[in-house]
Amino acid sequence: MPTQLIPHFSIRPVRDDDKAAWYALWRAYCGYYDVALDERVTARTWERIVSAAEPIHALIAYSEDGTALGLCNYVLHPNTWSDQTVCYLEDLYVAPAGRRQGIATAFVERLKAIGVEQNWFRIYWVTNQENTAAQAVYDPIATRTGYVRYEIAMNRK
Repeated sequence: MPTQLIPHFSIRPVRDDDKAAWYALWRAYCGYYDVALDERVTARTWERIVSAAEPIHALIAYSEDGTALGLCNYVLHPNTWSDQTVCYLEDLYVAPAGRRQGIATAFVERLKAIGVEQNWFRIYWVTNQENTAAQAVYDPIATRTGYVRYEIAMNRK
């Protein structure tokens, strides 16, 4: 079945009234990665996103008819190589109805605009090495670095 083009979509920072839409997108995103998070983690993540005191933020995409199409969660933090803020794009998800419409690229472009406005040092993110669809979006708009990511799982609750 061919993808139906969405004539127009908008991207903006999430607001309190986006909770249901964000939750639905978040659950779909977690499902995509086969991750089952405790509801308290999801609730706490949402609380952090909508709190002005927290460094976690989110953007949300909607179609003209009000259908939620995607989310972009990001974390701002200091770093040791600059006195400017760094942005870690932690989660980017586009619902099936919005894929191949330029929404993922628009999320990154919106972050770049915010970064210019707020004088960030860098935006960075990682993606699964097998997620070739995401890489096809990212390769034309960002530099793929040669870094390999390592993790140490800590006290996970």
